[in-house]
Amino acid sequence: MDNFNFYSPTEFVFGKDRASEAGSYVKKYGGSKVLIHYGGGSAVRSGLIGVVKKSLDEAGIAHCELGGVQPNPRDTLVYKGIEMCRNEGVDLILAVGGGSVIDSSKAIAIGVPYDGDFWDLYCGKAPEKALPVATVLTIAAAGSEGSGNSVITKEDGMLKRGTGSDLMRPRFSIMDPALTRSLPAYQTACGATDIMAHVFERYFTNTKEVEITDRLCESVLLTMVKETPRVIADPDNYDARANIMWAGMVAHNNICGVGRQQDWNSHGLEHELSGLYDVAHGAGLAVIMPSWMEYVHGHNVMRFCQMATRVFGCQMNYEDPESTALEGIHRFRAFLHSIGMPINFAELGAKEEDIPELVRKIGVGTGRRGGFVELGADDITAIYKIAAHASL
Repeated sequence: MDNFNFYSPTEFVFGKDRASEAGSYVKKYGGSKVLIHYGGGSAVRSGLIGVVKKSLDEAGIAHCELGGVQPNPRDTLVYKGIEMCRNEGVDLILAVGGGSVIDSSKAIAIGVPYDGDFWDLYCGKAPEKALPVATVLTIAAAGSEGSGNSVITKEDGMLKRGTGSDLMRPRFSIMDPALTRSLPAYQTACGATDIMAHVFERYFTNTKEVEITDRLCESVLLTMVKETPRVIADPDNYDARANIMWAGMVAHNNICGVGRQQDWNSHGLEHELSGLYDVAHGAGLAVIMPSWMEYVHGHNVMRFCQMATRVFGCQMNYEDPESTALEGIHRFRAFLHSIGMPINFAELGAKEEDIPELVRKIGVGTGRRGGFVELGADDITAIYKIAAHASL
């Protein structure tokens, strides 16, 4: 295991009807003027925004609001939010929604105190200051409620880029699994796929002797394999939704990834898909991640055998370990298919003829992307081609 620092200061407020406590927690963390940031009309129609505003009013917290966050959140709304926060004297941003809303809120938070274009902070420049962010989570998926990460899409060119800093970790996150009951099955499955992908990006590592984090990763994966079909079959299953919501946070606050090299190439390849086609992030990952696995499994067959046996119940074939590794990958793809996820370009709505453009936008040129296996342009092209033609 490698040396590491781990810092995760978020207070998690978990359980039924906890959104009505938002005002008291904003006061606890020093907020006096809040921007309520949210997505489409569902948060308003469901009454959730009303509950949050009532709670803020009762706590004596002034507030303004900005809706309209889209999936794959856009830079244009971030600029609007930065201007609003500066004009209104906002000192805390309260994200009411899922990962896209939280990521947009984080971008606003680091953009307000920054003198230049906030997009600089998504192109390699590290944030130095940020307004505090808090969340009321409505979708179990991105894990942004517990992480220091944010991904934004620049509309000019549809470039999707991310940044990370502990400055962006939420001060508190209200997590009520009941708020996810109204999600369509497809969106629930996209979220589950995203959660599993966050774990796999950490699981496939070249670092030796990481049994504790291996087992943590496997525990989250086994939870998702069990609970996702249950909640799709019974959307009102609170217990299944509670396990999935907590799994989403654990998958991405990095407790499963400390002390080990991580990969993140599948996310990089998927970002170009969702940037170009504006597809759901989880759906793109369902197409890319098993294809990446097929391409790189020979780098460490036994790690893929470990996944196959511990997570997907495969029998270990010691005479032919590769057959076990490939069976595990097949079972992963079959699981994704069983919960309604696409498994190839055609099902996603992507086009094989766009692969050169996808590779160009990744920007590796003649270099290579690091991770579990370093990938050059030819490797990335090959993975996209596997994804284009994948089948069960």
